[in-house]
Amino acid sequence: MLHFVLLIVCAVAIYLSCEWFVNAVEWLGERLNVGRMAVGTILAAFGTALPESVVTLVAVTTGATPEAKNIGVGAAMGGPLALATVAYGVTGAMLLLQRRKRRAAVPAGTADTVPRPPADRDVEQALGSERDLRRLAKDQTWFLPVFLVKVALGLVAFAFKPVLGLAFFAVYAVYFWREIRGDHEEDEEGVELEPLKFQPKAASPATWAVVAQTLATLAVIFFASQLFVHQLDAIGPMLGLSASVTALLLSPIATELPEIMNAVIWVRQGKTKLALANISGAMMIQATVPSGLGLLFTSWHFDTALLWSGLITMVAIGYLLLTMRAHRLTPGRLAVAAGFYVVFGLGLIPILA
Repeated sequence: MLHFVLLIVCAVAIYLSCEWFVNAVEWLGERLNVGRMAVGTILAAFGTALPESVVTLVAVTTGATPEAKNIGVGAAMGGPLALATVAYGVTGAMLLLQRRKRRAAVPAGTADTVPRPPADRDVEQALGSERDLRRLAKDQTWFLPVFLVKVALGLVAFAFKPVLGLAFFAVYAVYFWREIRGDHEEDEEGVELEPLKFQPKAASPATWAVVAQTLATLAVIFFASQLFVHQLDAIGPMLGLSASVTALLLSPIATELPEIMNAVIWVRQGKTKLALANISGAMMIQATVPSGLGLLFTSWHFDTALLWSGLITMVAIGYLLLTMRAHRLTPGRLAVAAGFYVVFGLGLIPILA
């Protein structure tokens, strides 16, 4: 019973700390004079993915056995899978829920006479303008070939394979530079930031307060996420799930919970672009940094389950990329992405049997 209570407490702590984190990171982006999209793809994504990268680093460098080191390999594969399916799916579901609430708020008989604002029409049709979707598709276009190489390297063995880990770091460095130096013309005009939680009465909070709130919330997210994962590891066997199923099916969702919470909060605030940018940016980190660490410190050899996770991730991204390029990405189609995680879970049954 204690494990279930701690699980709920951790989830609440992660959500509340993420709400304070997104509040701080938007102010941090303003202080650093980076574009609004870079706030999601770089600052927020880097902050929430950093704890997972640290976990991977610890696993691959201090693991006493190959099996212990492979925990880091599993994390490097599970993170992108959870983001490409569950995180996008939850975002789509939140957008659908918001649309239903708006429709319910319209008095009966006036739905056809009251003009809907452009934001509502965008939600019902495509998620943003054609330019917005091209921007999102560009992130997936970066991710897919990197992830494909990452999976291919898990199928082969050669002497200099560990050195290629440095190439993954280099790819992220290029992506990072491109985002930070990106054109600010894509920024939303007239966006007013909410008051900083640490200084709610200040129209323009002190920089130290912005940095302090960012670091404090990241610390809470890190420790609460780790405790959340430990509770899942304990609850899994109680529910009759094997350690392998818990590690491959439940743990990835737990480790990506901060990104999912960020997306939920930003969608709730009407900042859909930031929500989607946070997920796509986190995916780029997960495709490069943990992979580079795994290549440097492990044999980076995939079993059937890891290959299956890689295949589902690529199919999910291919589906999203096609809808983005066709300018047909709607909340409903985004929510469908979560179904790929269900397919992954069903496919694990014969693999782990």
